[in-house]
Amino acid sequence: MSLRDQQIPTNRRLHVLHVSAPTRGGVATVVTRYVRDQVERGWNVTVACPSRGDLGYAAREAGAAVRWWRADPHDSTLPGAVARLRRIVSETKPDVVHLHSGKAGLAGRLVVRDRIPTVFQPHAWAFLAHRSGVRSASLRWERYAARWATELVCVSTTERQLGESLGIHAPTTVVLNGVDLAEFRPAGPRDRIHARKLLGLDDVPTVLCVGELVVQKGQQDLITDWPAIRARVPGAELLFLGDGADRLALERLAEGLDGVTFVGSRTDVPLWMAAADVVVVPSRWDGMALVPLEAMACARSVVATDVNGVVESVPPDAGAVVPLDDPALLVEAVVERLENPTLAEEEGWRGRSHVESQHDATTSARELARVYLRLVGARRGR
Repeated sequence: MSLRDQQIPTNRRLHVLHVSAPTRGGVATVVTRYVRDQVERGWNVTVACPSRGDLGYAAREAGAAVRWWRADPHDSTLPGAVARLRRIVSETKPDVVHLHSGKAGLAGRLVVRDRIPTVFQPHAWAFLAHRSGVRSASLRWERYAARWATELVCVSTTERQLGESLGIHAPTTVVLNGVDLAEFRPAGPRDRIHARKLLGLDDVPTVLCVGELVVQKGQQDLITDWPAIRARVPGAELLFLGDGADRLALERLAEGLDGVTFVGSRTDVPLWMAAADVVVVPSRWDGMALVPLEAMACARSVVATDVNGVVESVPPDAGAVVPLDDPALLVEAVVERLENPTLAEEEGWRGRSHVESQHDATTSARELARVYLRLVGARRGR
């Protein structure tokens, strides 16, 4: 049966197919939370993703069906990825296809072409990762392929506005990224001391940077700035939590610097946040990063660069948002909070209040479910 001939059934539960090439980091976390919510609603959920990383296994544990989709750049050509995804869509016969991030957005829209209700969620526009000619080509594709997205879902108002300003026009809904408020709980001064003991950390001013170790997340900038911070706060420690393609390069960059530790990937992120005085998010581009939300949920002050989503997710009284590529201001913001723990503490609790009111993952999942039901209802009514 061709995609064009598929009819949306009216006598069974909604079947959602999530497609994602990223299987670690923020995108995988968001997809997993959506999957859990939709399974709990009694829907049929399938996740198509590469077998590497955590996403497929977390989705299976949540009760979703998983189809391995070979889409990694180093072992899959685009035509091959498209052909494999076409087979998955044809065999699973979903009512809604939800494409997450650039690779799935490219392959999925080539396969489906809006013949099934299709949601595309960039999680940060792909063209932001490129320069010159490649960036122009990526942007031209997004403008053209917008016709094959029944709905765009942006994670921030600034992400939507950027797309619109560059000529990407499609029906769009903003669904703010959310955080699991039960998993990321507020931690006070005593919790900080306890967390440091559990993790074997010294009780010294501590900066935490969480995220995949890739160019996008800007860890190289923070390493470059670190000597200036430590010169003003002797004994301070900088912890990098996460792994990624750039780990070896970043470790070489940090060679000879005092107070820098690469922890690697961990499943106990809230405990590490409890141990920190300030969480730094030096991203070079983003849609709406989860780390600032998770840090605020743990009542931790945030210092972040002013990329897409940050300004609207980190209020002024919950930390500092500094201009991208202004190292002096980032250094000053981090030092101020390490030298003034009371300020950092007050900002952390204000951040917790903000996240509770604006970024509850339960609310985000409910808003996305409404998008699906609206799209399926409209298609059935044709």
